[in-house]
Amino acid sequence: MTPKPRWWNVRRAQNRKPATYRCPFCGNYLPALSEHVLIAPEGDTSRRRHAHTKCAVAARRQGRLPTRDEWMRDQPRPPTRLRRVLDRLRRG
Repeated sequence: MTPKPRWWNVRRAQNRKPATYRCPFCGNYLPALSEHVLIAPEGDTSRRRHAHTKCAVAARRQGRLPTRDEWMRDQPRPPTRLRRVLDRLRRG
């Protein structure tokens, strides 16, 4: 089983082929010629999915579709060089 993606790429889809997809959020059909978005887990375009724009917007509002920038902002930062030196001095 693939681990849950930490972040997603989201972009408008530009598709002219006559295909039909299934939205991963609502499960309804999605004609390729209609306005929609592509979502890719952690930028992996081989696992991209087509989704209704409204469904993707709703998922973003619910926090289920964070972007890479949002995910990076919430990650702990490594200690700075000054912090490491001060920690060493304290430990003595």
